[in-house]
Amino acid sequence: MIEIFKSNQERQLEKVESISKGCWVNMLAPTEEEIIRVASETQISEDFIKDALDDEERPRIEREEGQIYIIVDFPYIIHDDSGFPIYETIPIGIVLTDECIVTVSLKDTPILNDFKTNKMKEFFTYKKTRFALQILFVISTYYLRFLKQINKKTNEIEHELHQSMKNKELFGFLALEKSLVYFTTSLRSNKFVLDKILRFNYLKMYEEDKDLLEDVIIETTQAIEMADTYSSILSSMMNAFSSIISNNLNIVMKFLTSITIILSFPTMVASFYGMNVNIPFQHSKHAFLITLLIAGFLTSSTALIFWKKKYF
Repeated sequence: MIEIFKSNQERQLEKVESISKGCWVNMLAPTEEEIIRVASETQISEDFIKDALDDEERPRIEREEGQIYIIVDFPYIIHDDSGFPIYETIPIGIVLTDECIVTVSLKDTPILNDFKTNKMKEFFTYKKTRFALQILFVISTYYLRFLKQINKKTNEIEHELHQSMKNKELFGFLALEKSLVYFTTSLRSNKFVLDKILRFNYLKMYEEDKDLLEDVIIETTQAIEMADTYSSILSSMMNAFSSIISNNLNIVMKFLTSITIILSFPTMVASFYGMNVNIPFQHSKHAFLITLLIAGFLTSSTALIFWKKKYF
């Protein structure tokens, strides 16, 4: 799908049909025909467009024949069969040409919807450098937003694990840990791209643009630190709960073993008095009561000893 937008004289974004100077071309999972059309009209390399559609492509920035090619990772949410959120990352390509700016992504993202709906202040399609930096800034804010969601979800699962040790909660921890690995890897790669933009002047920037780029770098650095912190916390929690589960299993096994030993005494006494041999008190009229007293004494004594040793 191809969408073409352009800021009008009233500085409002409107949808247009053809590619012209100062427009924004948004490509969402484009077909081969759409790739050829955009590449032909904007002189963009088809290979770069296809690279941006590869979900394993690494973030990078290149300059070629006056055009700037940028690929960064943006976060998005999917849900598993049980409705549990899983956070992943996928590339988005940004191309700055002399005439227009082109964005390419494999999946629809709310990051660009903020621009489409005119929610972004000081956004104009003909200010290509500012637009690219604004996209990078929004991406960094979404990382921070999703990291806070991950932290909140971690606290919820931790609370559930305090109530019951189930595989569902542990699988939730594993999914969040996997998400943090994706985030950390993508954020570090994005940070590398941002540093190159700042150091090597890939983009022609005014003072306001440099300030915006520095804000993007600060937000990305903060997201990296948050991801590292949450990852360490989550890893520690996984190890702690693994030890707790193992300890709980030992406690249960110790309790069951103690109960088995305690209940074995009545069985043992009844077995002795069930033999066809001479046994003590067999001719007494209180033989049955004596048998019960012996079994009860042995059981109670053993239970008292185990209770003092805190076996249960």
